[in-house]
Amino acid sequence: MDKGTGKEKLLEKGYIQIYTGDGKGKTTAALGLALRAAGAGLRVYIAQFMKKGEYSEIRALRRLSDYITVDQFGTGRFIRGTPGQEDIEAARQGLAAVREAMNSGKYDLVILEEVNVAYGSGVLTEKQLLGIIDEKPEGTELLFTGRGGAPAVFDKADLITEMKAVRHYFEKGVGARTGIEN
Repeated sequence: MDKGTGKEKLLEKGYIQIYTGDGKGKTTAALGLALRAAGAGLRVYIAQFMKKGEYSEIRALRRLSDYITVDQFGTGRFIRGTPGQEDIEAARQGLAAVREAMNSGKYDLVILEEVNVAYGSGVLTEKQLLGIIDEKPEGTELLFTGRGGAPAVFDKADLITEMKAVRHYFEKGVGARTGIEN
């Protein structure tokens, strides 16, 4: 039994995973893992860094709210140049929520979606991300997604998957399509 939750932990050991690269599919793969975990009775917490809005995946995940919780910690804009204080504060709130979820004993899988982009944009530091890893309970799986990432986080990861862009119809002028890219 996990202290304070009254439920048995299903994962004896949780690992650290990273989905990165310049190709499409990092978020999709993370959501696939969340779906698989929920199907197995695992509880999932997803913190979406850099995102704010009513994406198709948010609407779908609401239907699985008994198993999957999603919170967004972004300002709803792309960061170009130096991030603003609002961007930094949103990311800090995201890390605080991840820390709380991870240590609550309620969640088996914690996904930090687009956290690598938050690091690359300068709203989070390598030291902050390593702090999350250092606090990870033994039976909690952590997943970091997004392009790029902090080198020391990569060093700590147990699994790294790189999505490679080979061809994308975006190059032909096709924008993001509802239900496929957003």
